[in-house]
Amino acid sequence: MTFNIRKRTAVAILGLAMSFAQTTIEAQPGQGGGVRFAQSNDPRVENRTYQFTDTGEQMPYCVFVSSKVSNDKENPLILSLHGLGIGPGFMCQGSAIDLAEEGGYVLAAPMGYSTGGWYGSPVMEGRGQSAAPPENLAELSEKDVLNVLAMLREEFNIDDDRTYLMGHSMGGAGTFFLGSRHAGEWAALAPIAPASMLMNDNRDEILQQIKEAGVPIHLVVGTEDRLMDTARLWAGTIEDLDIEHEYIEIEGADHGSVIEQGMADIFAFFEQHRRFE
Repeated sequence: MTFNIRKRTAVAILGLAMSFAQTTIEAQPGQGGGVRFAQSNDPRVENRTYQFTDTGEQMPYCVFVSSKVSNDKENPLILSLHGLGIGPGFMCQGSAIDLAEEGGYVLAAPMGYSTGGWYGSPVMEGRGQSAAPPENLAELSEKDVLNVLAMLREEFNIDDDRTYLMGHSMGGAGTFFLGSRHAGEWAALAPIAPASMLMNDNRDEILQQIKEAGVPIHLVVGTEDRLMDTARLWAGTIEDLDIEHEYIEIEGADHGSVIEQGMADIFAFFEQHRRFE
């Protein structure tokens, strides 16, 4: 199997996980313990909660709204899915906020019900949960993402042809899963170092649904990431299915630093794609 790889060399920066203070909130039922990065420390970001009617819990999510957003016009939206064991604030900081401001985006990160919800994709048992998860965890995690999407569309004048989904690690697996399951919602997908191992055997089916919807994929991973082989496996299938895509391996980047290193390319890819172009 062969596929195209666009190589990039990493810039020497600290890993994202080391560069931001860890913010916790009071634990919600079923989540166990405090949640790292439940909130963003960036003053430009709104840290919010909403009532999740299925369970009666308050679900955290964060939203950044560019100064260029106006209800007088349709505005692009990015949903960003966090990785295992942390909260949505992790994806509402760093260069993503600067790029969202410049590009005129609404950028939001949902909890996905818990720190180990996996957004509906197969759950890695015992990971990211300090308490026994509910039996319908996958359903709740997926629904939380869709709830946040619906609330943002109600609040802002969102361009349905410029609605994007990205995610890191567990969130990268969720990007593939929700990108396939709700393929008609997205103009493009950007899985970052996806922890999609539990879906490897189903990747042809998952990616075929994305292809049929005409959704392009930007996939990025660091060469120092233990998940590089998984990313290459998915990249090869994307190539074989002839899905419009860009696959980048960043030389020297690891599982955390790849987020910051790859963000500018993700936003450039999103800028180039509309849902029906």
